[in-house]
Amino acid sequence: MLKPSTYKGKLFIVEGIDGSGKSTQIDLLHKYLLSHGYSVYFSEWNSSDLVKSTTRFGKKDKLFTPTTFSLIQATDFADRWENHILPLLKAGVIVLADRFAFTAFARDVARGVDPEWVRNLYSFATQPDIAFYFQVPLDVAVDRITSARANIKYYEAGMDLGLSDNKITSFRLFQGRILDQYELMTPEFHFHVIDGTLPVEEQQKIVRQTVKQALRGFKGLPHPTLSPRRRRKKAVSKAVIPSTAEGAK
Repeated sequence: MLKPSTYKGKLFIVEGIDGSGKSTQIDLLHKYLLSHGYSVYFSEWNSSDLVKSTTRFGKKDKLFTPTTFSLIQATDFADRWENHILPLLKAGVIVLADRFAFTAFARDVARGVDPEWVRNLYSFATQPDIAFYFQVPLDVAVDRITSARANIKYYEAGMDLGLSDNKITSFRLFQGRILDQYELMTPEFHFHVIDGTLPVEEQQKIVRQTVKQALRGFKGLPHPTLSPRRRRKKAVSKAVIPSTAEGAK
């Protein structure tokens, strides 16, 4: 189980199946917070340099079992947590994460790994201040991915599970399993559910309003390029959020 957070900074994360639109939303939030003078750090799933070459080699030669895939992803996360996310949270920085431990809880279990075992792997991490879950119907998400990309990768499609010889069919079945896990986790981890079929601007408005409430009274680390005069101005006006269209320019 994830521990409660006691750090000066704030941790906001997004989750959802592939094609849910979560990456677009956290990118817009990142730009918005930076424009308002906050110190913000962005972390992306499966991006640690420590295991990048090993992960690439294992995927290329299709060497991973569900358990070894789970372990390599946990190692990636642990490296980013210990060397980047945790120190910055302690310093008072806002950390944004495109996928968090819940991605492992969903994907690894969908691959047949024991849920309790996976949760224990990530027990060193803390519960995010806000966990946004972008909820979309399976068909919508799959259509978004298949219409935007010419190729779906082997493990991304869940081909290692033998669900189907057809990559698109396997992808759909695998994503369906992952979606089921997210739905089960929603009440367990108090996900803030957002309808991923809404227009991008409406989703971002909800995200910003939710984050604004979480940042009331926040005394985090000021952005190093923000002058003292602008810091005072921000302190007076930070409760005002511009329109979504304006902030997303």
